[in-house]
Amino acid sequence: MQLAFPPNTYWHKLCISLVAMVADLRQFADINVLASQADWDWPGALRDIFQPRGVNLLVAESTNDIVNVLRHRQISTTIVDTDCEQADLWTLKIIRMEQPLMPCILLASRVTGAMLEKALQLDAFSVMTKPVDMNILKDQLNRLFVKRYGSHIFSI
Repeated sequence: MQLAFPPNTYWHKLCISLVAMVADLRQFADINVLASQADWDWPGALRDIFQPRGVNLLVAESTNDIVNVLRHRQISTTIVDTDCEQADLWTLKIIRMEQPLMPCILLASRVTGAMLEKALQLDAFSVMTKPVDMNILKDQLNRLFVKRYGSHIFSI
C-alpha cells in the first residue's frame, strides 16, 4: 500500500495505525466477552466499555451457565467475579477444563497471597480488586487483546 505522506511523520504513523486496527478487527467475526453475574451493576458498567466497540457481552448467572456458553459460543475472554465462590477459584478451574487457553480476568473484593498463587497456577491473565476501576479494566482488556489476538480494539 502506497501512502501519500512522507515516512515517519505523524500522519504516516497515524495512517499505518488505522490500517493495522482495521486489519486486527477483521480477524473477528464476533467479539464475545463472557462475564459472571455479580452483586452490583456489573453488566451495565461493562456495556459502557463494550458497546462503542461492537463487543458482545454475555452474562452467566452460574458456573453451569459459563460451561454452556463456552461449549456453544466462541468467546474471546472471560471476566469472573470470584466473591461468590470459595478461595479455590472453582469457576476458573471449570473454565480451564473446558477451554484451557481461555484468557480470564478475575475480580475479588479481597485478594490474598494464596488466591494470587492459585490464579497464577491456573494461568489467569490478571486479578483485579473490587471496586473495579473501569479505566484499569479497559487497560487490562487492551493488554489482553493486543497480547492474545493482536487487536487494538480496546485502545480506541
